[in-house]
Amino acid sequence: MRSTSRTEAFPAHTPAAAQIFTTVLSHGPLTRSEIAGRTRLSAAAVTKAVRPLIEAGYLVEDADDDARQPSLGRPANPVQVDGGRALFIGVKVTGDELIAVLTDLCCRIRVARHLPLTSRDPGAVLASITALVQELLTEADGFGVAVHGLGIAVSGDVDRAAGVVRYSPFLEWSDVPLAELASLATGLPVTVDNDVRALTVAEQWFGAGVGLSDFAVVTVGAGIGCGLVVHGHVVSGAHGVAGEIGHVAIDPAGPPCHCGNRGCVEAIAADSAIVGRIREVTGIEVADTAEAVDLAHAGNPGAREVYARAGDAIGRGIATVANLLGPERVIISGEGLAAYDLFAEQIREAFAAAAFGSAARCDLQTRPLPFEEWARGAAATAIQSFIRSDTY
Repeated sequence: MRSTSRTEAFPAHTPAAAQIFTTVLSHGPLTRSEIAGRTRLSAAAVTKAVRPLIEAGYLVEDADDDARQPSLGRPANPVQVDGGRALFIGVKVTGDELIAVLTDLCCRIRVARHLPLTSRDPGAVLASITALVQELLTEADGFGVAVHGLGIAVSGDVDRAAGVVRYSPFLEWSDVPLAELASLATGLPVTVDNDVRALTVAEQWFGAGVGLSDFAVVTVGAGIGCGLVVHGHVVSGAHGVAGEIGHVAIDPAGPPCHCGNRGCVEAIAADSAIVGRIREVTGIEVADTAEAVDLAHAGNPGAREVYARAGDAIGRGIATVANLLGPERVIISGEGLAAYDLFAEQIREAFAAAAFGSAARCDLQTRPLPFEEWARGAAATAIQSFIRSDTY
C-alpha cells in the first residue's frame, strides 16, 4: 500500500484550543465572543487559539458578514471549520459486514462502501478493512486532500487508550491489538473504540445531543449498548466499559446471558434472544429478526408477548441510566428499531415505573440511524484523536 501517513499535526497544542475548535465544529459559525461564551474561556485565550487555526486553514473567517458589530475592538466576523481541509475514514465492524465512509473534517460523508465479511478471524477482518481503506484512499485522491486518520468502531469491550479490542462477543475476539495492526497495514493513525461510544461522539457533535451536557445513547439490535455523555464528556470509565446496560441483570431467574449472568437486558431484548424466545413460545421456526417481526405484526400472541417483555427490559435498563446519571435526554437507536412499534409502549411504561423522581422527566427520543452513521461515528473518533493529538 502506498504511504498515506499524516504529514502534519493539528495546530492546537492545548486542551483549550482543541475545545475551541470542537465548539466551532459543532455550533459554528461563531464569533470569537460567542466562542468565549460557550467555552467559558477568556476573549484573549480564544483569540490566541483561533489565530493559528485560521493561518493553517482549519478555520475560515467570514469577512462579508456586516450584520455583526465589532466588540471591544476584537474581530466580530464569525469563524467556521473548513470541512474540505482534511479527510478521514471511519469503519464500522459488524459480525458479518464492514461499513466504511470517507468524511471531511466536518464529518460529512463523501463516499460510503459496504463489504461482506466471509470470516471473523482477526487477520481476515484486518485484510478486508485494509482493502476498504485502500479503496477510499483512492477516492480521496480525487478530492486532492490528505486522509488524516482512520477510526474503527467495534462492539464489545474496547480499550481506546491501548487500541485493543479486549472482548467482542459477536466477533469472538479477545485482546486483539487492532489499532496497531491497522496502522501498520494502512499507514494511517488509527483510533479504535466501542461502536456505541463512537456513535455517541457523532451524536454529541452533530446529532440529537448537540448542546446537551448530559445525555445517553441506547442502541437496540444485535446487542443492547449505551453511550454516556456526562458534563460534556463521553465517558468510558476506568476500564472502558461504562454504560454496559445490556449486562444489567433485571431478572435473576431469567435466561442465561453470554456474559455468564442470567436475566441481563441483552439476554431478554437482543435480536437473537427475541428470535430464540419466539421459537420456544410459538413452536414456529422463525429464521431471523425479519421473520420474527413479521410474525408479531401478523398478530401472533406469543411473538407479541416476547416483544413486550423485551420492551419492558429495555425500559428498565434506560431507567437505571436515568436514576444513576440523570441525563437530559436518552436517544434510542439501533437496527432493532425496525420492531419499535412492537415494544415502544412497554419501553416507556417500564421507564416511567422504574425511574425515580425527577429522573422520569428525561426526554426519550427515538432516532433511527443506518450503519453508515455508525461508521461516521468511527470517523468522528478519528477526527477527535487528530484534534487532541491522541492517536496511537
